Amino acid sequence: MFPRSPLLDFFMSHSISFPKPLPQLSPNTYEFESLPMVKPTGFREYDARWLFEKEINLMGVEALGMGLGTLIHEMGARPEIVTGHDFRSYSSSIKYALVSGLMAAGLKVKDVGLALSPMAYFAQFALDCPCVAMVTASHNDNGWTGVKMGANRPLTFGPEEMGRLKDIVLGAKFAVRDGGAYEFIADMRERYLADLADRPKIERKLKVVTACGNGTAGAFAPELFRRIGCEVVEMDTKLDHSFPHYNPNPEDMKMLHALAEKTRAAKADVGLGFDGDGDRCGVVDNEGNEIFADKIGVMLARDLSKLHPNSTFVVDVKSTGLFLTDPELKGRGVKADYWKTGHSYIKRRVNELRALAGFEKSGHFFFNTPVGRGFDDGLLTGIHIVEMLDRNPGKSMADLYRALPKTWGTPTMAPHCDDEVKYSVVERVVKRFEEMRSKGEKIAGEPILELVTVNGVRVTAEDGTWGLVRASSNKPELVVVVESPVSEARMREMFAAVDGVLRQNPEVGAYNQTI
Repeated sequence: MFPRSPLLDFFMSHSISFPKPLPQLSPNTYEFESLPMVKPTGFREYDARWLFEKEINLMGVEALGMGLGTLIHEMGARPEIVTGHDFRSYSSSIKYALVSGLMAAGLKVKDVGLALSPMAYFAQFALDCPCVAMVTASHNDNGWTGVKMGANRPLTFGPEEMGRLKDIVLGAKFAVRDGGAYEFIADMRERYLADLADRPKIERKLKVVTACGNGTAGAFAPELFRRIGCEVVEMDTKLDHSFPHYNPNPEDMKMLHALAEKTRAAKADVGLGFDGDGDRCGVVDNEGNEIFADKIGVMLARDLSKLHPNSTFVVDVKSTGLFLTDPELKGRGVKADYWKTGHSYIKRRVNELRALAGFEKSGHFFFNTPVGRGFDDGLLTGIHIVEMLDRNPGKSMADLYRALPKTWGTPTMAPHCDDEVKYSVVERVVKRFEEMRSKGEKIAGEPILELVTVNGVRVTAEDGTWGLVRASSNKPELVVVVESPVSEARMREMFAAVDGVLRQNPEVGAYNQTI
């Protein structure tokens, strides 16, 4: 057990208020080491992210821990919490600052150490612990940090909880309590891997590339896929928090291109790429085709609906229209529910509808009872892909991909837009498309068939070609996706039309990638 926090002793004996966090402080100054800094924009819709030492300091992280502990008591949850950290040079120090704040707020902390986010979620079940605070910047560049939080497993916070947390932290409305404690759980990695591997071994000889971008998943993925019976080809699995090759982000084309090349060279059956905290999975087939996650979702829905007909699948608004139109899914009575993008939104919707699974185009997949526990886990996603191949002897991953109806889609593109203005920009874009529809204006040469505004705006032309614009929930960016069931040319025409509307707003900057 860790000794009682000196900070907690100080508060208990002095009964004073913690200072209100400031939005900005200069590093390497007395003030930076003596006052909490928390930039307000770090509180996102469903998690929290900051540039460490530019937007938050360690004392600010301590304030975040006290705020989270205060909120957990306010929500009436049992004050016990799992915490862990990803593999970055500064994540451990951030976690211990967070732990100090959580203990000051009277929480019993169970620390699982270096972890994947899904390992922390699993620990909530394994330790019968209602709350979680996972320190991770996920796939963000080095310099970023953040926390994924929840108080009701397997769910994580959404806008309501994040808004209240922001109010508590920025207003220093902390309720300091006695009862804080710390326990380090040394064996959670093995318990997590054993739980995932507790299934029949695959019968088919399958060679799998595991690409981890030198992130945390490198300590988990190769061993797991060997345990379930695969031949594993490791790619960038040595932990290195400098990320020397590429950012561990399976939605980034640089990582996917590298994975595709390795998969072809190794003559592997499938390539699996995992992000920085292991809750997402990217896929390339045996021919090196990079398959976007929404198409993987359709393939998995086809496979799982054979075992579980009449199932419901939740998908985010960035995803392909095939979930509604695919003949195989329709023939098995599958219901598709399009919902807001964001791991907390999809997770909650899967739980609410008791859906079999939920799929996000970003690569977050949520497998619910009886095929999972409802949280997003990139390793479990990889297992389901391998088991899909095992259940289809004689068919390659490329064969299963070719069996889908053809569409032409873009990667998820992200033009820069500052956090302070991105939501107002999206509001103007929505309004502009609504004006176009009301006036009978065309989009990419076609009448506007439908506008879906549950999360930004998804504009669909009469021929089924559609484009999406929404604000990123965790970075200073917008999100743009386009798909056409007609042709690549129509996809490009829709992109040009959507981009034309975006360019009416000078706050929109360059894309991280384009078509």
